[in-house]
Amino acid sequence: MSRAGAVAEGIARWFPLIVLVAGAVALAVPGAFSGWTVAVPWLLALIMLGMGMTLRPVDFAYVATRPVAFVIGVVAQFVIMPLLGWLITMALPLSPEIAVGVILVACAPGGTASNVMVYLARGDVALSVAMTSVSTLLAPLLTPLLVLWLAGSYLPVAPGALFLSIVQVVLVPVVLGFLLRRFVPRAVERALPVLPLVSVLGITAVVMAVVAGSAEELLTAGLVIVLAVIVHNVFGLVLGYGAARLVGLDESARRAISIEVGMQNSGLSASLATTHFTAAAALPAAVFSVWHNISGSLVAGFWARRPVARTGDRAARRSRGPVS
Repeated sequence: MSRAGAVAEGIARWFPLIVLVAGAVALAVPGAFSGWTVAVPWLLALIMLGMGMTLRPVDFAYVATRPVAFVIGVVAQFVIMPLLGWLITMALPLSPEIAVGVILVACAPGGTASNVMVYLARGDVALSVAMTSVSTLLAPLLTPLLVLWLAGSYLPVAPGALFLSIVQVVLVPVVLGFLLRRFVPRAVERALPVLPLVSVLGITAVVMAVVAGSAEELLTAGLVIVLAVIVHNVFGLVLGYGAARLVGLDESARRAISIEVGMQNSGLSASLATTHFTAAAALPAAVFSVWHNISGSLVAGFWARRPVARTGDRAARRSRGPVS
């Protein structure tokens, strides 16, 4: 394993505990961190810049080499999770703000932590990276439309404003990071080992800002939010795997699609919630950020002890990417 891969793996194992402790601290002394909310979009942009710096043209070549697996994965990402999120808001007694927060998480692209989890699970990392990258690039178009469709009955939704925010905090930083990798590769290569740490610090600060800004709402509605997040994530993992199995994909691809579908870009969800809705709407994203890294680590650990076909193992060795 490369040095960057070793750093990423080590941080991935401790990331859930780091975020959980940080959230607890913010809940205990919210006044110390409530002013951080304004920094959430900037923190997300920094994380997305790091993601862009890990991308290479070869990552997008997967679309041509295994188009069926890629298309199934991306379609599952933007169909399974949004519909699950909407069903959860129908089934649970959620306030309009929390319901919108659940749908924001549901309509986000995949999170980059999924790349590391797929690596640990011996899944198809090339597929995972391609799904994360392309779903992120599709997010400015698909996420606002899906949020408008599914959340418009809860609170007013301005899809144009959501589109602009996603372009600013996701698309522009990712493209900039990709260009940096292309034109100053030596400098980027030296920075790669620290990118997972930067991402961990960024998403931890986002969680602390969101929890501190809505500590009272979290204390009063915390259990139902946690229930919504766990159900959403677990069913996403299961249905993602089931969709891949249904079309006959190999085990390594099933694992990749399962984790990609189940793990969302919670940082983007929190940024959109705090910018366009309320601090309370960002709570599902904060809880999801903690939980999906716990569940992803558990699933990855389970699958890591169960070998896959040789082709899947070779693909799994090609891991790299920041944590989100």
